Amino acid sequence: MNNDPVLLPVPRELVRLEGSFALQSSRYILLDGARTPGLERAGRVVQEALAEVGASLELTAHGGGYSDAIAAEISVASRRIRQSEGYRLTIDADGIVLVGHDFAGVLYGAMTLRQLARQYRGAGSLPCLQINDWPDLPNRGVMLDVTRDRVPTMETLYGLVDLMAEWKVNQLQLYTEHTYAYRDHEDVWKDASPMTGEEVMALDAYCRDRAIELVPNQNSFGHMERWLARPGYVGLAENPNDPIPRSLDPGDIGSVMLVEGLFDELLPHFSSRQFNVGLDEVPLGDGKSKDVVAEHGVGRVYLDFVLKVHELVRGHGRKSQVWGDIIMHYPELIPELPDDMIALEWGYEATHPFAEESAQFGKAGVPFYVCPGTATWNSLTGRTDNAVQNILNAVSNGMEHGAIGILNTDWGDNGHWQPLPVMYLGMAYGAAVGWCLEVNRDIDLPAVLDLHAFDDSAGKMGRVAYDLGNTYLQPGVVPRNSSVLHNILLRSPSTEEPISRLSVEGLERTEAYIESTLQQMGGARMGRPGGDLVKEEFANAAGLSIHACHVGEARLKAVGNRVADVPPRTLWTHHHTDDLPTHVLEEIAAMPSETRRRLASELGPLIEEYRRIWTIRSRPGGLDDSVTRWEAMLAAYRGN
Repeated sequence: MNNDPVLLPVPRELVRLEGSFALQSSRYILLDGARTPGLERAGRVVQEALAEVGASLELTAHGGGYSDAIAAEISVASRRIRQSEGYRLTIDADGIVLVGHDFAGVLYGAMTLRQLARQYRGAGSLPCLQINDWPDLPNRGVMLDVTRDRVPTMETLYGLVDLMAEWKVNQLQLYTEHTYAYRDHEDVWKDASPMTGEEVMALDAYCRDRAIELVPNQNSFGHMERWLARPGYVGLAENPNDPIPRSLDPGDIGSVMLVEGLFDELLPHFSSRQFNVGLDEVPLGDGKSKDVVAEHGVGRVYLDFVLKVHELVRGHGRKSQVWGDIIMHYPELIPELPDDMIALEWGYEATHPFAEESAQFGKAGVPFYVCPGTATWNSLTGRTDNAVQNILNAVSNGMEHGAIGILNTDWGDNGHWQPLPVMYLGMAYGAAVGWCLEVNRDIDLPAVLDLHAFDDSAGKMGRVAYDLGNTYLQPGVVPRNSSVLHNILLRSPSTEEPISRLSVEGLERTEAYIESTLQQMGGARMGRPGGDLVKEEFANAAGLSIHACHVGEARLKAVGNRVADVPPRTLWTHHHTDDLPTHVLEEIAAMPSETRRRLASELGPLIEEYRRIWTIRSRPGGLDDSVTRWEAMLAAYRGN
C-alpha cells in the first residue's frame, strides 16, 4: 500500500495518511439523512466497492449509540463542502467518512472509492488517505454519434453511462439526424433501427440515477441528407437538385414547421432543460436562398433561421445549444446570439484555433462549451496523439476564456468503422482534464485505462489501445481528420497530404507496428464483462488496418509505386455509397490475379467478423451501409 492509487480523474487534492483501515463484515454503512435524494444510490456504490475489498456490509439509516459498528458514514452537507459536485473522502484507521456537497458530489466520492477498491480487491483493507475534490468545469459531456450507421443497443448505452458516471462525466448526448422513431416520419427511419420514445425515457432515468443529464440532440438545418433524400421531403431542400441535398431551405415556412413538429414530439421524453439543435455545416447561397443571401449575406440569413429555431426551443422551456462553426465566420453577429443560447465551439485537430475562437465567444459574453473529439472516426483504431493534444488544447484555452463546459465528441463518419472501445482513451482524457486540468494534463492513460476501462490485471490492454491509436502516424502520411489506412479502404490513400509520400516501405513498417502491438494483447486478462469481445473488436480493427496496408502496397505496385492523383475533397461524404472511384477500380484491375485472390481471401473473413461483432453492441440498421464499400472492393478483387 505504499504506492499512490491510480484514479480517473486524478483528484485535485490527495493526502496519504499513516496506516490502513481493516474492514470487518459485521459493521454497517450509515446513510446520514437516508431520505436525502440519491444518498441510497451512493451507499449502494460504496457497499459494492467494500464487498470487492472483502467485507459484506449492511446499509443503515440509524447509527446512534452504535458508533463502533459503523464502518462508513455517508452524508450530503452543502455547508461543509462548498463547491458544487464536490466531495471529501476520508479513510483512517477507524473507518470511512464521505461528505458531498450534493447528490452528484457524494456519488462521485463513492465512485472514487469504487476505483480504490478495484486496486485493493480482496485485500481486506484500504490505505488511509484524504481526498478533497471538485470540478473545474460544471458541464462535462460526451456526445456519441448514433446517426452514421451505428445505433447502439440499450445494453451498450447503459454500459457507457456506467463508465461515464465512474469517470465523473455529467452529460450525455446522442447525435441524431434520422435515428429517432418519429411517428409521422417512418419513411425516413424505417431501416435505421432508431431510438424510440420509450427507450429515451428509460435511458434518461438511468442517467439521472447516475448524476448524468441526457441532453436531447436533433440536427435541424444542415445534415438532413437522410430526410431530403425522400420524395416527401426533398421539396424543403435548399438545393433539391443536388445529388445529395443536405440542408433545409431557411426561407420556406415548411422547414420551420417540420422542425417544430420534431421538437414537439421529441422533447417531452427528456428531463433535461437543454437541447442541442445542431445547425452546423450549412451550405447557403447556391440554391433557393441565393437572392436573399445576395441581399443580406450568408451570416444574416443563417442567424435569422437560428433565431426561429431558438424561439421554438424557448417555447418548450429549454435552452438551445448550437454548433458555433458558421457564426464564427461572422464575428460581428456573435453578440446577437440570445443570452440563453449556448455556443458549441468545435474543432478536431491538435492545432485547432481554440484560443482565438474561445476569445471571440468570451469577449461577446456568449456562454460556450469547447467541443474537441476522441479522434476515432475515419481511423479504424483511433488517433491517440491527436486526441490528447486536441482535447488539452480545447480545455486549456476554453477555461482561459470562460468556457462553461466541454462536450467531447465521438463521430461515426463514413461507416462508423471504429468499435466502441476505441473511444475510451479520448473519453477518459476528456473526463480527466475537464474535471481538473492541472493535475490531469499528464495523466498516465495506459495505466488508468487498464484499471478503469478494461480492468486488466495484466496491465496490457491500456497500452495496446494507446499504441494502436498511434497507428495513423506510422505510414508517414497524416491527412486531416482521418488516417491514411481508413482512407485506403474508403476511396483513396490521401487527398490533403503529398500523395507521393505514401510508399510500400511505409506501409510495410505500419503492418509490422500493428502486429507487434497486437502481440501484447494476448497477455491481457480483463475482469470487466465483455473482455473477450474487446479483444475481438481491436483484433478486427487491426486486421482491417493490416488489410489496408496490403491494399495500399498492391495498388502502389500496380501503378509503378505512384498513387493516382484525385481531386481534393472527393473523399469526404458522411453517407457514402457503394461506388468505387474509377482510378481505384483501374488500380485493382492492374493487380496480378494472385494478388487479387489473396486480398479477397483476407477481406471476406474480416467483413464476416465485422458483421458478427457489430450485432453484439449495435442494432442491425446501418450495418449494410457500413460495409457497402468493403463489399464493393471485395467484388472488384473477384472481378465481379
